[in-house]
Amino acid sequence: MREKIIQSLLVVMLIAGYRNLSAQSKDLDYYIGSGIQKSPLLNDLRNQSRSTAIDSMRINAGYKPQVMGVSNNSYAPSINGWGYDNAITNGGTFSQLITVNKRLVGKENLQNQYEAIRLAKESLAISGKVTEQDIRKAITSQYIVAYGIYLQYSFNKEVLELLGSEEAILKKLTERNIYRQTDYLSFLVTMQQQQLQLNQLKVQFQNEFASLNYLSGLQDTGFVAVPAPNISLAPPPEIEQTVFYQQFRLDSLKLKNSDAQINFSYKPKLSLYADAGHSSTFAVNPYKNFGTSFGINLSVPIYDGKQKKMQHDKIAIAQQTRQQYQQFYKTQFDQQLLQLLQQLRSAQELINQTSTQIRYTQALIEANRKLLEAGDVRMSDYIIAIGNYLAARNSSTQNMIYKLQLINQINYWNRKT
Repeated sequence: MREKIIQSLLVVMLIAGYRNLSAQSKDLDYYIGSGIQKSPLLNDLRNQSRSTAIDSMRINAGYKPQVMGVSNNSYAPSINGWGYDNAITNGGTFSQLITVNKRLVGKENLQNQYEAIRLAKESLAISGKVTEQDIRKAITSQYIVAYGIYLQYSFNKEVLELLGSEEAILKKLTERNIYRQTDYLSFLVTMQQQQLQLNQLKVQFQNEFASLNYLSGLQDTGFVAVPAPNISLAPPPEIEQTVFYQQFRLDSLKLKNSDAQINFSYKPKLSLYADAGHSSTFAVNPYKNFGTSFGINLSVPIYDGKQKKMQHDKIAIAQQTRQQYQQFYKTQFDQQLLQLLQQLRSAQELINQTSTQIRYTQALIEANRKLLEAGDVRMSDYIIAIGNYLAARNSSTQNMIYKLQLINQINYWNRKT
């Protein structure tokens, strides 16, 4: 399957070579760069990644000696024989202590916790790459739409200018009775329709151009030229190298890390403690009750109702689920890529066909223009030729835009890490 995709893509790259036009100051890369730079989601992910460094420092700090000041003071009065048993309360206790605690942890346990943070940081990096790819795809798609409308506007404007130059000639020929008044009026109606079409395309372009700026985090609703998008078909990497597949690999490592942490949580826990200060009941010589104490705390898990096994079983089930998603994604990825490549070949074939049609209709218009100036062409034939030329050019533009959108989709899925 993978070899078939690579072969298909290489064939399409040879057939569908795209010539990049000269870029201006605000080309596709400009809008993509602006969208990526100003994305609040990407900024959020970058800040989260910076926060993981603090998490590492917190783990390290948590295993350093923890020093606390503790003050415990209580008084239990006994009145006429009524009150708490003095053997229990000593009448009261007053202690002002400085305590020091230090948890002891194995090197492997500590490294596993650091690894969990590293995996979290890598997950944020992958999320950032996917988000960046989503932004790139959305802006590129909108740019292609705006570019297509601009192309339609440009050649419709050229046709209108052509008709305008012919109108002056036709008017003189009509005044000399070479053409009928109805022919001249039919020509004027065609010009007006072309002007209306041009105005509609201008409004449509301004809307699409405003949407492009909106996606890019820019403020611009003007009418400016849009250079041809500088995109080309990227060669297909192995699926394991794509940015979307990396999340499956990372999820597997996270589950293994969590599984190992379960084992560490059931190992004996050892901590050291020490305190120093004043602790007294004020019953006898309270000024002598300054002192210190130290010791070791040890806790050993013995039985918890087999909860450890249950937690491991949950991790194993999660791994099975992840593997099923991973296999399904592989199948979908190959199928989708093959489908897009098939559509791309079809789009290129349509472009080739419309290119031939454009040459014929263009030649027919040129011939009719010469006949028009000589007064030897039927106006209906000339108007039909213009309509066929416009239809061919519109069809060619739509097919080219369709082709560029397909390339954008293929490049989206072929994004490497």
